Amino acid sequence: MSENQRAIGVVQIVWILAALLVAAAAVYHVVNHYRESRVAFTTPYQAILLANGSVYFGHLQDYGTAHPILTDVYYIVSQANPDTKQTNNILVKRGKELHAPDRMYLTPNQILFVEPVGTNSKVAELIAQAKQQ
Repeated sequence: MSENQRAIGVVQIVWILAALLVAAAAVYHVVNHYRESRVAFTTPYQAILLANGSVYFGHLQDYGTAHPILTDVYYIVSQANPDTKQTNNILVKRGKELHAPDRMYLTPNQILFVEPVGTNSKVAELIAQAKQQ
């Protein structure tokens, strides 16, 4: 092998190593960005307002990713008493519908905002009561 061929081989190895380092840095950046984009909640339940005006309460997982999931889902139904014209709000556990869903796969761009459900809030109290029944 000539001196010229050996030099070309060394240059090729250097370029391959440089490409591997760039690829490793890119993978590290993507993984680190993914970890930083996930949100951790400090309360058991979150309130999610969707673009269609619906509000759901549940355990929100993978928020900040392309596929957030809501489990143990509740929503509020308002019922008006025809005699007194008073409105009663009733917390309903999702899953009693005909198709019996056990989770909701959410579209991230349809989530307007997410708030924690305070552990001493009326919603948290109603969820605790519903779990006891």
